[in-house]
Formats: sequence, structure tokens, C-alpha cells
Amino acid sequence: MPLYELFCISTHFAEYRHIKDLVRTTATQVIKNGGVVRTLDYWGTRQLPHRMRRHQQWHGAGDYWSMHYDASPKLMNAVVEQLRQDPRVIRWTTLKRGEAVKDVVGFQESTITRLSSK
Repeated sequence: MPLYELFCISTHFAEYRHIKDLVRTTATQVIKNGGVVRTLDYWGTRQLPHRMRRHQQWHGAGDYWSMHYDASPKLMNAVVEQLRQDPRVIRWTTLKRGEAVKDVVGFQESTITRLSSK
């Protein structure tokens, strides 16, 4: 399964539960369809570089977050379609990081060396 990285800017709400529900919904969709969520990162609330319009609303600030996950290309398209329809999402992009984890991790990082006790 390819490794993907999702970057998302969601609508900023005063209550944190809206972003939490969006992230939970997205991660649950990946897990229930046979994917693996590797990391979830919340980058905080930031001013947008310019006003952005999405779902007939203008936005000046947004909550930034990212998710690394393994999934089939078909599942990745389903995640993108869900984000497209969700009114809490302002912008998103998905990057393919590699076909397998070994493509992303360098040689030294993936090698475990053990000292022999001889």
C-alpha cells in the first residue's frame, strides 16, 4: 500500500471539538477500509495567506493539520471525496510519499544494529 501525506486547512471554530470530529472522521474512514494511520499532527490556528472562499463562505483563519497514512489509491480517492464535501474543510492536498515505508525511510534509519554478547 502506498504511503500518503494529507495536509488540511479546516475552518476555525472557537470550540476545538469541530476539528477533533473532522480528524476522527477522516482517520476512522482510513482504518475501517483497511488503511493504517501512521501519524496525526495538529499545527494550530493560523491566519490564511489570503482570504479563501469555500462552500460559499469567506475564511481568514484556519486550523492546520496533517495525517500520514497507508492506503490503497481507491481509498485515498474516497478520503479526498469526503474532504471535498465536508463544509469544515477549506483546503487540502494529498502527497504520495512512496510505495512502501522503506521508500520513505533512509537506510540508516531503518537498520537496527545489535551488539553481540560474545
